[in-house]
Amino acid sequence: MLRPGLRRAPLVAGLAAWIYCVAAPAAAQAPTLTLPADCTLGQTCFIQQYTDTDPGPGVADYTCGGLSYDGHKGTDFGLPSRAAMRAGVAVLAAAPGTVTALRDGMPDTGWTDATAAAVKGRDCGNGVVIDHGQGWQTQYCHLRRRSVSVARGQAVTRGQRLGQVGLSGRTQFPHVHLSVRRDGAVVDPFAPVGPPACDGDGARARSSSDTLWQTPPAYVPGGLLNAGLSARVPDYAAIKDGTAAATALTREAPALVVWGYAFGGQRGDILRLVIAGPDAQVIAHDARLEKAQAQLFRAAGRKRPDGGWPPGHYRITVEMIRDGTALARITRTTTLH
Repeated sequence: MLRPGLRRAPLVAGLAAWIYCVAAPAAAQAPTLTLPADCTLGQTCFIQQYTDTDPGPGVADYTCGGLSYDGHKGTDFGLPSRAAMRAGVAVLAAAPGTVTALRDGMPDTGWTDATAAAVKGRDCGNGVVIDHGQGWQTQYCHLRRRSVSVARGQAVTRGQRLGQVGLSGRTQFPHVHLSVRRDGAVVDPFAPVGPPACDGDGARARSSSDTLWQTPPAYVPGGLLNAGLSARVPDYAAIKDGTAAATALTREAPALVVWGYAFGGQRGDILRLVIAGPDAQVIAHDARLEKAQAQLFRAAGRKRPDGGWPPGHYRITVEMIRDGTALARITRTTTLH
């Protein structure tokens, strides 16, 4: 999510002047949270961005890492493709409470220059606000059009379906943005009493009890969403849609191109792209990132040789490497006849 904009009834627009809650302790009545989407982290969904804990113009997530952007007021649970969104992934109540506000009906267009005017003032898109008592609220943004399945005033239980993950409002990828607030102030569920200062190595000391999560999600500083082998450099739109590797390859393919789709890229990261073919043929390329990117893809390959590609197995390996360590790896094999 670029920025949340859903408020209490009536749902009106705008970016609320929320203040990160660094002073108020997490009271005994604070809600205990479970995942707000019916997915498996690291397999069918991932955390793209966390609450920005830097009080100034800088950016820092609760670990002092860079998985956030300036002023981000929640946690983004993303899907790996729009195809996954179309298949349907339920948004779930992270804690029991009462629905106090909602919006439905906005199209799943996402935010672009062409849709900016229509989205303006309704950044959250389709969404739901739940009151948990004692001043605590959770807010769920970017739900799929016409998927909201609760009503204002309705009591909901933990894990109850609220709608589906969508692409409505000010967003550029399918996800549910979860905001937590107490008395109107933003609370980071990963650091509800406020984060300590970063140490000299750019990290924070964390207490295992310093969380609102029933089971705290593991922190993943970046990774791979998909990888594939294609006959040409695929369009980024097809990669984000999940359809880039839909065409079968033959020995007459004009080229063989390995590509990797990643999130949480930091300057200096390497996407290592390798095709290992029959007869020990290897195509390899290291793509170094020149800047931080929330999502990205890189590709490398070679044109078809005279006589076509040799028949046999072609194995691709894509790695995301940071400071010499592979954060993630995807390996796949294709056979050309």
